[in-house]
Amino acid sequence: MSITFEILKPIIDFVISFISTLGYPGIFLLSILESALIPIPSEIIMPFSGFLVSNGTFEPVSVVLAGTFGNLVGSILTYYLGIKAGRAFILRYGKYILFKKSHLEFTEELFQKYGDKISFFCRLLPAVRTYISLPCGVGKTNFVKFSIYTFLGSLIWNSMLTYVGIIFGHNWENIDKYAIYLDVVSVCVITGFVIWFFVKIRKRSKTNQKREVPQSDK
Repeated sequence: MSITFEILKPIIDFVISFISTLGYPGIFLLSILESALIPIPSEIIMPFSGFLVSNGTFEPVSVVLAGTFGNLVGSILTYYLGIKAGRAFILRYGKYILFKKSHLEFTEELFQKYGDKISFFCRLLPAVRTYISLPCGVGKTNFVKFSIYTFLGSLIWNSMLTYVGIIFGHNWENIDKYAIYLDVVSVCVITGFVIWFFVKIRKRSKTNQKREVPQSDK
């Protein structure tokens, strides 16, 4: 086992025991906690569940859906925390759940630049995915869009991690050696979104400029 997983061993042992005992509800509950600012990495939850798929204990679609719906519920709870508590409360007490001011400022900046869709793309980024629901709540983004984007982003992320667990089998704990590839995929997705966003803004700007140009009299 790598150094990273040696450090995380207590969490790994907890996740293994929890899922082994409760099955799909265990995946669902842990995913709620992970999206509700509790530091239980999906990078442990889903690959281990994928390993259980590889040995015939679980069914892949049920694993992905349990994790995804858990993420959705946890994200909604965090979203409403952002609405009710507000920014000042979060900055004051966030440290108790390992939520730093830098986390909030970074996700707020992304949210301000890219709007509602950032809740989708940030679900594909390690660490950031856990916190993005807070600024979405503070910013009072459209709830329906937030829920849809959160579900779709979580679905993709959990599918990738479950697949990795299936491929690795008993060696699922070595996922940290290959986490860079997940990060590369995530960065590619975000880069694609940024390019699309700026192209769209540029086209809109040109359209507005044309509308503002007065038509010459014939």
